[in-house]
Amino acid sequence: MKKAFIQLHTAVFLAGFTAILGKLILLNEGLLVWYRLLMSILILGVGLLYKNKLEKIAWIDFAKIMGVGLILAFHWVAFYGSVKYGNVSVAVVCLSAAGFFSALIEPLILRKKVVMVEVFLGLLAVLGIYIIFDFNPQFKVGIIFGMISAVGSATFPILNKKLLERFSPKTLTFYELSGGFLLLSLLLPFYFMKFAPQYYIPSLADTGWLFILVAVCTVFAYDLQLNALTKISAFTSNLTYNLEPLYGIILAFLLFKEHHLLNGYFYVGLLLIVLAIALQMLRVMYFVKVPDVPDVQKG
Repeated sequence: MKKAFIQLHTAVFLAGFTAILGKLILLNEGLLVWYRLLMSILILGVGLLYKNKLEKIAWIDFAKIMGVGLILAFHWVAFYGSVKYGNVSVAVVCLSAAGFFSALIEPLILRKKVVMVEVFLGLLAVLGIYIIFDFNPQFKVGIIFGMISAVGSATFPILNKKLLERFSPKTLTFYELSGGFLLLSLLLPFYFMKFAPQYYIPSLADTGWLFILVAVCTVFAYDLQLNALTKISAFTSNLTYNLEPLYGIILAFLLFKEHHLLNGYFYVGLLLIVLAIALQMLRVMYFVKVPDVPDVQKG
């Protein structure tokens, strides 16, 4: 369990850095995700082929995994849309709503009883976001994108929890990214009708930041997250990912001076979100007996 929490928190720290990279990469959010998926598939695929660990799966399984991959792509596009139409701080804070959505969605998908404590803690985080939204209306579009992103962020690990019972983390990541890439390629022309990009080919600077985003914050970070999910619940994963705002905000303050754009109510909302995280961590560590989950084959 301790190793799983270390893996998860490392992945969360790297996730906090993805918002910074989203700000630095000037591509349209749809194209940013398209290139991120493409480069991730190439890097991960070459590594799996080199180690002879690329597992073949049935078409019916790939179809299911493609759907989860689309949710991941949907989450990423909305997240980077939140960065570009709001700012880094707003985008990462909105992800805190994932805990609330997870508390409702996980029982439906996994056929579990709704845990009212989890709903309450999720609502506490949502209240924090509402305070930020209510007193910072200039970030309205960015917050809407951010809340859409939170739905995808909540759903993705819940579906992965079931798939990890059958597939190794690296194999699952590769096919999810591949499926997300294929489906996003079909949907992007329709997205561009509403949110048209200024250019389609990444600049030299974009390419460099994309490589860091892909190699460190995607392939490595998602492998850590999937391994952690074999030991801990999806809700705990989602709520732990609420630490992402802390890392992202600190980096945004240091690099982009975003603290000049935020008022006191932002910090009130953030305090409620941090409180929800702390209470859930205490509940899991001291009051909830987490059942052992069979380890999956490592890729």
